[in-house]
Amino acid sequence: MNVNLQPASDINVPSFAARFKEGFRKKWYKFSRNKLSVAGLVIVLAIVMAAVLAPYITPYPEHAGKFVDYGNASLAPSATHLFGTDIFGRDILSRIIFAFRGALLMAVLVLAIAVPVGVFLGLLAGYYKGSLLDTIIMRVTDIFLSVPPLLLALAIAAVLEPNLTNAMIAITVMWWPWYTRLVYGMATSLRNEYFVTAAELIGASKFHILFREILPNCLSPIFTKMALDVGWVILIGAALSFVGLGEQPPTPALGQMVSDGTRYMPDLWWMTVFPSLAIAVMILGFNLLGDGVRDMLAKGEHDHE
Repeated sequence: MNVNLQPASDINVPSFAARFKEGFRKKWYKFSRNKLSVAGLVIVLAIVMAAVLAPYITPYPEHAGKFVDYGNASLAPSATHLFGTDIFGRDILSRIIFAFRGALLMAVLVLAIAVPVGVFLGLLAGYYKGSLLDTIIMRVTDIFLSVPPLLLALAIAAVLEPNLTNAMIAITVMWWPWYTRLVYGMATSLRNEYFVTAAELIGASKFHILFREILPNCLSPIFTKMALDVGWVILIGAALSFVGLGEQPPTPALGQMVSDGTRYMPDLWWMTVFPSLAIAVMILGFNLLGDGVRDMLAKGEHDHE
């Protein structure tokens, strides 16, 4: 019997680029099936682009700084000023678009700091479950989680000088425990899986086990939570700004604009309504996007590649 053996070099193995393209296509298909998620993506992209291009697309970019024009103060929405003007004559639409910058910057930096810290502590506590290290990390985490998030952020921000940086510090301090708790539960379960046991038997380092074996299996829930948390960070940031603990005038901030407008309700309703709608649209966009990311990354809890 003649058997033709194909040389190993002739076997057609898909390249990394081809596998990545195919994986991306499948995930995009899952994401795009939810039209609301696509709408959320469009909203988020529009807000990000508006924030980046604010000096070029806003009708009155100079109104984002120290500017006063009492001749055009308190004007109702019109063709000249689509969202009206405030009591200093500043265009509200221009200030809202510039305020997107601070809100997005806060969300990105808060999560960029809180997520790695929370994930690292969750991995340590989960892998060393039952140890003194686990007890210390999780008891501190429980203390932070026992305090209402907004109340904790207000208390920390009130002690510090009111500005954007300190507002981000206050929110970061209250945000990392949620990721510690999330990863702790997954790491506790994964530490007993066969692939972790095999890595331990061949003498793999703790670093390898934590970051090459356990962490990759936690990424989908982490990314999903991050996408959903952006809206919440923006909301907490707006709340701090509303009570004067965030970005300070004359730099525009959405919460600050809502607070300023409430003094003149209902006569100058546009000073409050349009910044409030801007906050709502940002949160809606990121929440819809987060739902799509959750659907896109949905798979078996313990898939291991």
